[in-house]
Amino acid sequence: MKSGSEKAAQIAFGKAMRKFREAAGISQEKLALTCGIHRTYIGGVERGERNISIQNMARIAVSLHVPLSKLVIEMEKSAD
Repeated sequence: MKSGSEKAAQIAFGKAMRKFREAAGISQEKLALTCGIHRTYIGGVERGERNISIQNMARIAVSLHVPLSKLVIEMEKSAD
């Protein structure tokens, strides 16, 4: 079972990812296609249901044309 802080981190990253995806005007499906990750996985990450790896975080950041550090900073903001 995940601790509260681990789950909170997953939720915060998902919110940050969704924010940048929506700002870019990209659907979950298009993001999934551009970074080679399954669409349902993208949705699960955005909902905080999936524990994303650093490799997939980097792939998503590249596909969103956003530095990974910016995603993490936004994640920290939404966790507050």
